[in-house]
Amino acid sequence: MEKFSSIDEILDFAINAEQEAVDFYNQLAENSKTEDMRLVFTSFAQEEISHKARLTTIKKEGSYKAEPKHIADLKISNYMVDVTPTPDMTYQEALVLAMNKEKAAFKLYYDLAKVASNTEMRDIFLSLAQEESKHKLRFEIEYDEYVLREN
Repeated sequence: MEKFSSIDEILDFAINAEQEAVDFYNQLAENSKTEDMRLVFTSFAQEEISHKARLTTIKKEGSYKAEPKHIADLKISNYMVDVTPTPDMTYQEALVLAMNKEKAAFKLYYDLAKVASNTEMRDIFLSLAQEESKHKLRFEIEYDEYVLREN
């Protein structure tokens, strides 16, 4: 696991991770077969851009406050098989991939919070984990509404 020696390093790491998420969702949107699917992934890319901007502002201002909240977890992704991204993937496969990606991001930030060297660093990682948990929940709801209910 990467070692951080300052809040700025944590924020740089998180900003980079958010940009990777933007790129990921934009790629899924580009490979979407339907307009609905493209709009869903474009929306998530825009949300990640918003998170990146929030982190950049936090870094620029030099202040940070975390407000931990409980986020529901439907745990649907716990029962999914891994999906490799392909240009011709189905909406179901794309949702499974996105859920697993958000779950992995949550675990990363949560684990970083557990080993953080101070309270401020821990709070930043917990806040990031919370954001990833929200994303995963949105994908689980999308999966429930558009895949499970159709079967």
